[in-house]
Formats: sequence, C-alpha cells, structure tokens
Amino acid sequence: MRNTTVLVSGASIAGTATAYWLDRHGFEVTVVELSPGPRPGGQAIDVRGPALDVAERMGVLDGLRRRSTALRGMSVVDTSGKELYRTDERTFSGGDLDSPDVEILRDDLAALLSAASGDRVEYLFGDSIATLDQDGAGVRVVFDGGTARTFDLVVGADGLRSNTRRLAFEDPAPLRYLGGYLGVWTAPNTFGLDHWQTVIHTPDADTYGAMMMSVRDDTEIRAYVGFESPDPIDYDHRDVPAQRRLLASRYADADGDLRRLVETMADAPDFHFDALAQVHLDTWSRGRVALVGDAGYCGSPASGQGTSMAMVGAYVLAGELKAAGGDHVRAFAAYEDELRDYVTANQAFGERGMTDLGEELARLAEGAESPEPYDLAELAAIVDSYKLKSY
Repeated sequence: MRNTTVLVSGASIAGTATAYWLDRHGFEVTVVELSPGPRPGGQAIDVRGPALDVAERMGVLDGLRRRSTALRGMSVVDTSGKELYRTDERTFSGGDLDSPDVEILRDDLAALLSAASGDRVEYLFGDSIATLDQDGAGVRVVFDGGTARTFDLVVGADGLRSNTRRLAFEDPAPLRYLGGYLGVWTAPNTFGLDHWQTVIHTPDADTYGAMMMSVRDDTEIRAYVGFESPDPIDYDHRDVPAQRRLLASRYADADGDLRRLVETMADAPDFHFDALAQVHLDTWSRGRVALVGDAGYCGSPASGQGTSMAMVGAYVLAGELKAAGGDHVRAFAAYEDELRDYVTANQAFGERGMTDLGEELARLAEGAESPEPYDLAELAAIVDSYKLKSY
C-alpha cells in the first residue's frame, strides 16, 4: 500500500469518522484539533439513511440509538407564550418521531466515533496546521505549536471555516451565503421542558425566533436563536464576545421566555455562532490534500444532512483510498465521482430550508393547523438516493 500516513485536521464528526475508516483500512492516522480537548456543545444532529449504515458498519449504531435525544414532541408558541401548535408525532429538528432516523447531540456522536478507534489513532489536541508544503513525496506540515512532520496525505475535516482549505486551495473561501445567522448553546433547563422541543415564533421579518429542546435527561437545553440579514456581516468569527453582542442586539426588545432564553447565552461556555452558508468547490482535492464534510461541501444546518454527508463522505474517501492501494490521485477522483450527485442534491435542498421554515411558522401564526417546515418526501428521496458501496 502507498501513502500510508495520513493527517486529519478536525476532530468532530467528519474527522473522527475519517480517522476510524482510514485506521480500519490499514493507514496510520494522526488527528489534529485546535480545541484543547473534545469540543463540547453543538447542535442536535440527524443521522439518516446511508449514514445509519455507516454507523452500523462501525459497530456504533446501538450506542447512537441509546444516546438519541429521545424527544416526545414539540410545540410552537408566540412571544407571549400562547401555544399555536402541538404534536407528539414529530419535531422541527428531527422530523417524524416514528422514522428510523436518529437525532443525537453533536458532541455525543463525536465521542462515539472517536472511541470506536480505540487508542490506534493519535490525537493532537490544542494545535492546528500553520503551513502545508506538498511535493511528489508527501506533505510537510508545520503546526502552530512549532513542530514539523511529514505525512503522505492530509485530509481537511475542519468545518465551514476550514483552515486546511484556506492553506491548500486556490479559492480558500468558496462560501455561498444563505441570508442569515444562527447561534447555538447549552443552558440549564429552567424552562420545564420534559423531553420536549419548543419553537418561539417572532413576528419580526428579520428574526428566525428561537428553538429550545431538553437534553441530557432534561437537565439541560440546547438553544437555537437566529436572524436574517440580506448581506453578510463583517465580523471576526474568532471574537466570541462580539458575536454574543451581535446576536443579543437583534433580540434587545424580546420579553418573556424568549428574553430569558437569550439571556442564558451570556454564561454558555459552548456558544457557537456563524453564518448560514454552504461550501461549493469545483473539486474536493488539491494534490495530496482532500476535504471531507463541511470543509468540502457544507450543506448548512438548514439541510439537516450535514452529519450524514460527513459520515458517508468519510466512509467513501477512506474506502476509495483502500481500493486504490493508497494511490491518492485515483482515490480522490473516485471519491468525488461517487458522491458528487448526492452532495449536490443535499445542498440544493438546504438552500431553501430556512426560508421554508419561516414561511410555515408565519402560516401557523395566521391560523394554519399544522406546520410543514420541510418537504419530507423530497428529503426522503434524497436520503434514499445513495446506497453505500462495500470496500
């Protein structure tokens, strides 16, 4: 086998899944992660269709189901607390409760995937790639901490704002902005939610309102608060206090539970804020560097498919490297050929997700009987459109 040493940048879903499959196929894997340890927090995410098959082949499907959010339903309320809609059949974030799909917290899934590799994968926490220099023999990587190492291949699994993409690609920021921003964080469950999700609809045209759901056996909530903006906002995506102020300013006039929810943001250590955006690239590799998951083809949270694309992408990338005997030129081309249509369909679905959600919440406020925030039949068709190969 050629090209047996691989550096993976990023230790969330795409990175840990890629590390597992590369290790399983006989590669020597190192993962570098900027956070000082496994990163807490993040959204509740959905594992669907072929991604469930990936989880089963990893031996983590039972653990995934045990750690599911286990929600029992959802309500939509207005800013005064008046209930507009209630159901025990579905949630906004997870879809139909009787479906085979699994909704799980991002950090729980990342922990499951990373544990699946045991101690065979080397993890470097609290560091990042400073420079990449590749030639015909490998990729020389200098880390922020000052050390330098050479790897045969590098995989960028470091998300929407991928550092690997910035360093290795001619177009380092190919973001397609979708017209809004979203903040996500964890807070104590002082709202009395019992395995439940509540959506707070706001009449303001430029806010998405908020959603909260109880997690960790009802001891905590995950909060989602966002707003629309016709144009991208110029802000430092590393300046977390400034991001908190920006989001809070959009809800300065909120009251009731919405105000209480926004106020919990100030004490949340896992607060995360970013644009709703997608990544569109003509190719997912440059020489010895490839991208997987959000780094290469982010679908945005509105697609509901980011996690599934990351897990499937990791499986296929590692599988094609195995099939090609480590020949990265053949493997990277096959990886892209295998997944391009699946990714394109998911991204097209995600482009209109938040718009559809806003329209359906407005319908509820006007007296509609039930929301339909996504075309579930279309999503099901996309999910079912791809079947895993065996490697």
